[in-house]
Amino acid sequence: MWQRIQTVFLAVVVISMIGLIFMPIWVFEPSTENAHLLYALHYTEKVNGVGNPLYMPYAITGMLAVAAATVAFISLRKYNNRMLQMKLGALNSLLMLGAMVSIVFFVLDLAKTHQGGQYGSGFWMIAIGVAANFLANRFIRRDEKLVRDSERLR
Repeated sequence: MWQRIQTVFLAVVVISMIGLIFMPIWVFEPSTENAHLLYALHYTEKVNGVGNPLYMPYAITGMLAVAAATVAFISLRKYNNRMLQMKLGALNSLLMLGAMVSIVFFVLDLAKTHQGGQYGSGFWMIAIGVAANFLANRFIRRDEKLVRDSERLR
């Protein structure tokens, strides 16, 4: 299982989606006591050191990230069934696309409202996950083609 490179890429997808949940996506700190933090599960506005989290609609990103991590983990465990892995990889691409669209939408809306901010490490986790999922799907297809070609020669 671990000797196949697509397994490593699927593990990277799982790790990056879990990292997306816990790392900040966007940060705006105009002063030491005031801050605006966007995470995958909530948006927190700190005023005078007291945080006020808002969960909806920002939790949509977290739900999609959890779904993508779950699908990648299931695909990781189905290494004997490459056709199912390809289907799960396509589903995972759609889930991560939804998470990416929601991240971009929320970040652009908050950056426009607060005139600035910085991208957090969670913002880049989705890009790592999408790239790893693309590479995993590519290597799964390559393995399936290799198996079909070898069966044809028999």
